[in-house]
Amino acid sequence: MPCRWPFGKLGYSHFGFSENGAYQNAKALNADLSAVEMMALSHGHIDHTGGFKSLVAGIGKKGIQLVVHPAGFRKGRVVKITDDFKIVMPILERETIAAAGVELIETADPYPMLDGALYFLGEIPRKTEFEKGVASFRYQEDGEEKWDAINDDTSLVAHVRGKGLVVLSGCAHAGIVNTVNYAREITGIDQVHAVMGGFHLTGKENAAMIEPTAKALKEIGPQYVIPTHCTGRNAGMRIQAAMPDQYLLNMSGTRMVFT
Repeated sequence: MPCRWPFGKLGYSHFGFSENGAYQNAKALNADLSAVEMMALSHGHIDHTGGFKSLVAGIGKKGIQLVVHPAGFRKGRVVKITDDFKIVMPILERETIAAAGVELIETADPYPMLDGALYFLGEIPRKTEFEKGVASFRYQEDGEEKWDAINDDTSLVAHVRGKGLVVLSGCAHAGIVNTVNYAREITGIDQVHAVMGGFHLTGKENAAMIEPTAKALKEIGPQYVIPTHCTGRNAGMRIQAAMPDQYLLNMSGTRMVFT
């Protein structure tokens, strides 16, 4: 998703699943990819990296920076359905990034982007009692299957002067409440203007997190809450019911500008 931040700067944080889908959408929406000045990767799953090459080609710049948590290149990732059925998760290789002429910045720490107009949050501490991750995410290391906490999951945050933080998540595998609270911690700003992105509350494994997440978001009190991507219909409806005046419906082609 191309994201316009203060001073007219643009960042890119989501490259999509298919090879050309996100680029085709950008063209259909007449998005000016040449205005993108910096990129960040929310995490290393294929539905966020598949369209990397076509989007970078569409941006048309060499040497543009991409900020990634090192665990974004974790190998052997799978979604384990049963012992005999596992969905392999291809990764974005460092070599692919280099071949595209992109400058890679790897960091697990918060990282300022676009002259401090926004921050890459880095690795998000897991502190809530209810945001525990998904058991079916696994990876192989030294021949051993391990649970994948998706340590690379991160988000972007900007401060809209006089209104508060805008938090943009990719999937929020770390938990959207953990994510927002970490954004508040590292910026020192408690007021939240908008929380937008995937909250990863879809499916049976995440059903128990819906109610406490909706309650916690209401307590945080953003002016706007915009669940997208992997949030799921049930969670979206529950958040809307809990925060009817703050909830905004979002879909492909919707444009939201926070100034």
